[in-house]
Amino acid sequence: MHRTSRRLLGGLLALGVTVGAGACGSDSAGTEPAASGGWSFTDDLGTTVQLDEAPTRIAGLNDLAASLWNYGIEPVATFGQTSAEDDVAFEGRDLSDVAIVGSAYGEIDLEALAAADPDLIVTTIYPDDSSGEIPADKAGYGFNDMTQQEQVAEIAPIVTIAYRGSAADVIERVVDLAGALGVDTEGGDVAEARADFEAASEKLTEAAAGGVSVLPVFATEADGWWMAKAADDPQLKLYQDLGVNFVDPGGEDYFWHSVGWEEVPNHPSDVLLYSLRFSMSPEEIAAQPTAALLPAVQAGQLHPWKYIGPDYVAQAAYMAELAGYLTEAQQVTG
Repeated sequence: MHRTSRRLLGGLLALGVTVGAGACGSDSAGTEPAASGGWSFTDDLGTTVQLDEAPTRIAGLNDLAASLWNYGIEPVATFGQTSAEDDVAFEGRDLSDVAIVGSAYGEIDLEALAAADPDLIVTTIYPDDSSGEIPADKAGYGFNDMTQQEQVAEIAPIVTIAYRGSAADVIERVVDLAGALGVDTEGGDVAEARADFEAASEKLTEAAAGGVSVLPVFATEADGWWMAKAADDPQLKLYQDLGVNFVDPGGEDYFWHSVGWEEVPNHPSDVLLYSLRFSMSPEEIAAQPTAALLPAVQAGQLHPWKYIGPDYVAQAAYMAELAGYLTEAQQVTG
């Protein structure tokens, strides 16, 4: 996949490894008391960040910052492949006190980030392939390259959460991080959110029992038709584990199988999920002659595929939406 396409895919796949300033290596992941009685957290790369006191001013990638905000931690600054103002993950949030220091992949205003005075910067990272291994020479998600990442790390240490396997596991790591940042993760709002998540999981399983097939896509007129592989996307894998019948698009590449517009009719499904990040709208998809031949398009069964962060609140909300789509859908493929 060329670099331009990777940026356009809106946070669904990224490569890299993070090494933050003020950090030292470790073989385990979790929260540990710092030797001096300060704050310590070991991230998913085995990097331990140690501070004299618990960080309170958190900045970072939209995806993870939004999830922490759902647990009550409002960020001081965000960056990402879009502006937080245009990101569905921040829908309904008052962003007036949040510095938006990046609104395109790899473009971070370092001066603005430094002015926000963060104590800690958070981001995610994706593996190279289905093995789940993360190479040691790749920048974390949201950073243009290791040079930029090192510049960011001079502003504040970086904590990285790996987005691999099932989102169910990633959610727990974000809970660990929230707990380390002072959130009560056993009671209160988090306990309620966990219960809502479990209820939404059951609802999605019930809706998926109808067996309708689902295909998530990213589509642009120039780059063609990109079909996601549920087993490689943690969010989709969570839904697949709950019973959603995702179409296997084939192909040997990791995460995506892309085809030209002439091949689109060869990949039918009952329901089509279209990416909300940079992808064509349902009307634009239906206007493409070959896409118009798809059973899901002809039946009007196109619904948004929201890239939602790894937390109980966001996932419960989208799973409830997805359950509704599946419940209403008809089987229209042969």
